[in-house]
Amino acid sequence: MRFRPGQELDPSQIEDRRGSGGGFGAPAAIGGGGIGVLGIVVYLAIVLLGGGSNAFSGLEGITVSSPDQSASSVLETDCRTGADANTRQDCRIVADVNSVQAYWQSWFRAHGRRYRLADTVFFSGVTGTGCGTATTDVGPFYCPVDKKVYIDLGFYKELQDRFGARGGPFAEAYVIAHEYGHHAQDLLGALEPGSSQGPESRSVRTELQADCYAGVWARHAVATGYIVDLTRQDIDDGLDAASAVGDDRIQAATKGQVDPETWTHGSSAERQRWFLRGYQRGEPSGCDTFSGAL
Repeated sequence: MRFRPGQELDPSQIEDRRGSGGGFGAPAAIGGGGIGVLGIVVYLAIVLLGGGSNAFSGLEGITVSSPDQSASSVLETDCRTGADANTRQDCRIVADVNSVQAYWQSWFRAHGRRYRLADTVFFSGVTGTGCGTATTDVGPFYCPVDKKVYIDLGFYKELQDRFGARGGPFAEAYVIAHEYGHHAQDLLGALEPGSSQGPESRSVRTELQADCYAGVWARHAVATGYIVDLTRQDIDDGLDAASAVGDDRIQAATKGQVDPETWTHGSSAERQRWFLRGYQRGEPSGCDTFSGAL
């Protein structure tokens, strides 16, 4: 996957908190916190480390410092064009975010709806969110309270080192597109508070639809103007990443056994199938995971 060298990037869609740090002290005053909202975060997150419903356990006493404003200025200086995205990972994610949001802006406009831009927050270690305090262990997630996507870029290395994904630029883009799929669901009224488990649960259906939406974006990625082309290898890398974050594969790697009744995201095969369906259909209307069998 290559970005158009002369394409102007918009780093303002990124809030860079890397290096802002965090410490232990008085409880952080984070709006929208509480058990119910934290359940939504866990429900929406790609939980790689087996945190389940307790992914935020014990974090309520962490105080997170304000973002380091100089970090954001680094992106504004260093991530100006697609040429920068072709050489730096953080600039590449800026370009991914820009491309995904350009697609959804266009789709919402064409369907008489208003798309609300959602920032992506880069963080390291721990950070405050509208849904509570989050750590790297939670993995990338979308918070419907503050309508932001959160990611520690170190997640991509974890995805390769611990779960055997091949990685690559499009694998990274797939993760971003999945989380913005949740944002689209939120704006369309498809997200519901609470969590559920099981192979046919609403949680699984919600996650698989976000995978399908990621595939829809991939179909139109070149048309957004940020990306030169997508090769078959790129799509294969995306499918490989989707497989790596399947509930069955994660459970086998972390627990040594697979329990479908505790699934929240779907199997590796399902995640690949729905991403590919979105890519082939090229329309969100082809992503109805809430009707019939998965």
